[in-house]
Amino acid sequence: MARVIHTGQALVDVVIEVPDLPARGQNVMATSVTDYAGGAVTVLVAAARFGAECVHAGAHGTGPHGDLVRRALTGEGIGLSAPPVPEQDTGICVVLIEPSAERTFVTTLGAERQITGEWLATSAPRPGDLVCVTGFSLALEQTGVPLLAWLRTLDEGVVVVLDPGSAFAGLSPAVREEMLALTDVWTSNQEEAVDLLVALDRAPGSHDLAAVTAAIAPLLRGEAVTIVRDGAAGCAVFAAGETIVVPGFPQTPVDTNGAGDTHTGALMAEVAAGTPWAEGCRRANAAAAIKVTRRGPATAPTSSEVDAFLAEVSAR
Repeated sequence: MARVIHTGQALVDVVIEVPDLPARGQNVMATSVTDYAGGAVTVLVAAARFGAECVHAGAHGTGPHGDLVRRALTGEGIGLSAPPVPEQDTGICVVLIEPSAERTFVTTLGAERQITGEWLATSAPRPGDLVCVTGFSLALEQTGVPLLAWLRTLDEGVVVVLDPGSAFAGLSPAVREEMLALTDVWTSNQEEAVDLLVALDRAPGSHDLAAVTAAIAPLLRGEAVTIVRDGAAGCAVFAAGETIVVPGFPQTPVDTNGAGDTHTGALMAEVAAGTPWAEGCRRANAAAAIKVTRRGPATAPTSSEVDAFLAEVSAR
């Protein structure tokens, strides 16, 4: 079975639940605070719980935050191909979560930004493997330059998966163009997809989910696949020249942090196992629906839990 390899930042999410965001310069009393391994960890944990063989190819630090990341990964049977960065700890992302489950982020930079082409190469991707890239890796020269240089060396049979994040549309045109030319699979939320299309002056006449999804595909290389999510409404997938809208499973959320990454990880595991794209999206929608009912970013369900969830939905 193909492996899921992630090159992105494994961070520690410091999740703080607040009754509301404070006014600028003011204070608010939190109702809870918890440290979780997050970022690329969330994608990899979801993929591993769906049965995929997973590897983290990014950097991780030496210190308590790096230790938390390593425990989270190795506890799920996920490999780390690169050694720890000496004398620098992994960075954190402060996540403020409101009662509506909306979240606000403040991210720091740490050892996870100290990547090199040599360290990335220790993951040794082979044809069929899915190599995941995040747009946040491209936002800084220190990570974007070695990442793009390494991606150029991969065998053409390696499947490059881009999760653009909110950073991608604002990157330099040269970086955007090169990354898109290396991308086989795009997976994002609708806002991120629309932002790119607007930046390129290629937005379709309608921001309908299916139209946006289909409009991304020509920007990528070869017979590319695009997935665009719309929260609880589900997602659309463009593959083999056809766009299919896959409905979601609305839930009452308690924490939406990591829902998109859970969707990506579950979908990549399904695809690695040979599941058709539309069915993989249906199962990924279910995984994200379960995740938003759980606190913490890397709280993806297992494949068996998704089986039970879908059976219950079908029985209603």
